[in-house]
Amino acid sequence: MTRDTIKAGEKALVDVFCDKYLFRIPPYQRPYAWTTDEAGELLDDLMTALGDGQPSDQPPYFLGSIVLIKDPELPDADVVDGQQRLTTLTILLAVLRDLADDVEARNDIDAFIRQKGHKFKGVEDKYRVSLRERDADFFQEAIQSIGATAELPDPHDLSDSRANMVRNASHFVALLSDMPEQDRDRLMIYMIQRCFLVTVEASDAAAAYRIFAVMNDRGLDLSPTDILKAEIIGALPVSERVAYTDKWETIEEELRRDKFRDLFGHIRMISRKQKMRGTLEAEFRQYVPAVRNPKQFIDTILDPLATAYLEVINQDFQSAQYAEVINRHLVHLSRLDNFDWEAPAIAFIARHRKNPEAIRDFIVDLERLAYGLFILRANINERISRYGRLLSEIGEGADLKAEDSPLQLSRAEQIDLGEKLHGSIYLVTRVRLPLLLRLDEAVSDKLAIYDHRIITVEHVLPQRPGAESQWLEWFPDEEERAAWVHRLGNLVLLSRAKNSQASNFKFDKKKSEYFARKGTSTFALTSQVLAEGQWTPDVLERRQDELIKRLCNVWRLDIGPISLQEIA
Repeated sequence: MTRDTIKAGEKALVDVFCDKYLFRIPPYQRPYAWTTDEAGELLDDLMTALGDGQPSDQPPYFLGSIVLIKDPELPDADVVDGQQRLTTLTILLAVLRDLADDVEARNDIDAFIRQKGHKFKGVEDKYRVSLRERDADFFQEAIQSIGATAELPDPHDLSDSRANMVRNASHFVALLSDMPEQDRDRLMIYMIQRCFLVTVEASDAAAAYRIFAVMNDRGLDLSPTDILKAEIIGALPVSERVAYTDKWETIEEELRRDKFRDLFGHIRMISRKQKMRGTLEAEFRQYVPAVRNPKQFIDTILDPLATAYLEVINQDFQSAQYAEVINRHLVHLSRLDNFDWEAPAIAFIARHRKNPEAIRDFIVDLERLAYGLFILRANINERISRYGRLLSEIGEGADLKAEDSPLQLSRAEQIDLGEKLHGSIYLVTRVRLPLLLRLDEAVSDKLAIYDHRIITVEHVLPQRPGAESQWLEWFPDEEERAAWVHRLGNLVLLSRAKNSQASNFKFDKKKSEYFARKGTSTFALTSQVLAEGQWTPDVLERRQDELIKRLCNVWRLDIGPISLQEIA
């Protein structure tokens, strides 16, 4: 038995892409993720380091580190860290090979990509870098085989990892194809002879993972989910790794990388129920008990919560009952300026999937709570504390309809909310558009569809009416005008950019030329204004009361009478 070892050394690429190594990307590694940004930066750095002189006269260039699990006596090496670098270098070598005019040069470069078989040595042709099983054949056919990069496939119908390979190859072709042959030869010589990698080789897998957990890929930081994946999948029996890797990566591809990372943050929150104090991976290990049982974690935590998360972010809950109501309220929630509400939403949906009526009631109340905190401008600590208490009650199966439940707005909160709604809501920049869209849907009896590229909030009574204008006849008192101008009743929605000149039109002209298109508006709030013959304080007061009552009905608010004088 070979003794466990760890050794590190600086090696030129000529000693990396050689018969001493056959690099394999284990199936539990993340997909290839470098884009043209990282790949282009790599090539630009190499060209800058090469300069105009002879390659042998230029200073060496350090490409970073790779971490391997490798028996010192065998060439087979599992890549724990460094696959992005090795894959991108292989793509660059393949492009240089396929652009070479000379057949001998093509074959010489191909030798760095493929180990040529030898009949009498009993050696088969082997590619020096083999990707994960699901991408390996594609990489060989589209990139590694001779001539492949001259006819690259269309990336638009490919998975993210394969599209990245093709786009990076196309990017290299575009940058290198017009370069004189002698300059491409200089680049090839410089890469092979003067570019170095530090290889860290551990014959013990556990040691390799420890090294992996503290290192970053060049240009693309390791995500906490990459580190957790290596630990969780790596802890499975070898016979089960491929199946669970496939399950893991299917979820990751469905969510895409950023949302997949967000999901892990939500899972941590569901378990921890408090604001994060350390790193995601550290708190995940400490507060998500199921992570110590990889199969249980993937089957009973990751998979069902990912399904619920997809439904939440896509507003696509599927059920024979109440799906339309649930998805409509998820759309309202998606307009908020924070996503702290998502953890309770996915926790409840996953827990009560067989009870769509309970999910409907919960999401309706969650929207009420989230908008209440949003309009009251609760800070992140207040939101996290509230949602943490709500997650505790979800886990305990508590009565969430009880008055003292963290899901319900207290009487004091409702009164504070009423004061905010009656106030100069336009001046609360982040609140005004989501609130107006929510109110517009309520006014339209849930028939509104908002697919406009631009939606803006505009005043009916202008902020700065011109001297001797009609507006000053209706609002001669400056204090009264200032008290009304930014309030809910004076605001409408437009599906166009603002026009400072049009905002001061007379009321009739403003309605016909600014608020309406062909005499109508797609927004219920704006259509209401089009039906008014004049815009006076009495009209505004009536409209303000009607809109506040509508919101009170939607959100079950008991705010009591609030006068204009109280707000002013």
